[in-house]
Amino acid sequence: MGRSLNSYETFAGIDIGSRSIELVVLDGSGPLHRVKAPTTFDPMGQCRKLMEGMNGEPITATGYGRKLFAESFGEKQVSTITEIQAYALGARFLYPEAQTVLDIGGQDTKVISLGQNGKVMKFEMNDRCAAGTGKFFEFMAVALQVPIESFGEFALRSDRRIQISSMCTVFAESEATSLMARGERAENIAMGLHMAIVQRTIAMLRRVGVSAPLLFAGGVARNPCVVKLLEETLGEPVIVPKDPDMVGAIGAALYGRLGSAC
Repeated sequence: MGRSLNSYETFAGIDIGSRSIELVVLDGSGPLHRVKAPTTFDPMGQCRKLMEGMNGEPITATGYGRKLFAESFGEKQVSTITEIQAYALGARFLYPEAQTVLDIGGQDTKVISLGQNGKVMKFEMNDRCAAGTGKFFEFMAVALQVPIESFGEFALRSDRRIQISSMCTVFAESEATSLMARGERAENIAMGLHMAIVQRTIAMLRRVGVSAPLLFAGGVARNPCVVKLLEETLGEPVIVPKDPDMVGAIGAALYGRLGSAC
C-alpha cells in the first residue's frame, strides 16, 4: 500500500457491487490506497483478499453486499451506508461543483440530485431490470462479437444512426440479429444500442431534475460513446472521474471518517 495504515488515522470504504468490488482507504489528505476485484461467486472471499494488509481501521460498506459484509466481518469496526449516500458523498468530495450524479453499474442505474451542501435532494434507482446497465452492454457486445472494453469505440465508428426499438435484452438481441441479416453494419447497430440506453438514461435524469455539472460514475462511465451521447443530448460537458467506479467506495470511506469526527 506504500505506507503503514494506522487505524486512528485512516478509514476504509468498500463497495460490493454485482460485478465488481472496490476498496478505498482514506487518510486526512485523501485516497491513500485503492484496489478493485471482480465480485465472482464468492464476494466475501474477494473482500477478504482486498483487505489483506489493513491494520484494523474502521471500514464502511456500501453496495448490494453491504449487509452480508457486516454479518461476515463482525469482528471488525464495520458500518454500512446506502449506495445513494455513498455516491453523493464521493461525488461531492471529488468534484464539489457537481449538482447531479449519474451512476451506471453492472445491474443498476442511479440518478441523484444534490443540494448546495451536497445533501441528497432527490434520487431514482433502476435495479429491477438489466436494460440500460453494464450487463446489457456486456450481453450485446457478445452478440456483436466485440470485446466489451472497446464496445464504445466500436460504436463511434458508425456511419449512420439507427433506432433500436426494444430495451429488453432478449428482444434487442433479436432486433440486432435481424438488422445484421439485412446487411446493416455492426457499428451502426452498436450505435443504435448506445442511443437507446442513453435515451432511457436521459428520461431518468429528467424525472429527477438534471442540473449541470453532471458527474458520471460507475463502470459504464468508461464508455466513450455513452459519454459523447450524453453530452450531445444535454448540451453540457459531463464530468468523468479518473476512476469512475471508485466513487461509491470513496463516499463510504468518507462516511466513516466524518462519522468519527462527530
